[in-house]
Amino acid sequence: MSTESPRVTVYTRPGCPYCFVLRRGLRRYGVAFSEVNIWRDPAAAAAVRAVADGNETVPTVEVGGRWLVNPRARQVRDLVAGQHG
Repeated sequence: MSTESPRVTVYTRPGCPYCFVLRRGLRRYGVAFSEVNIWRDPAAAAAVRAVADGNETVPTVEVGGRWLVNPRARQVRDLVAGQHG
């Protein structure tokens, strides 16, 4: 049983309103995350396409190896809580 929270990575692109809402919700829930701009990172864009049926759908979130495409902040929080402890 791990006491460390899983790593949360949010894949975004500039000007994405859904990304803004997700980031705001994650901050509100106290979920720590790193952010990757898929327009600046070709490998990140490829990773998003691999899990989003070939699309560059953002936000896409990776939580400890599990991927969520266009999730709500609550979904991410619940996944983090389920993998923690």
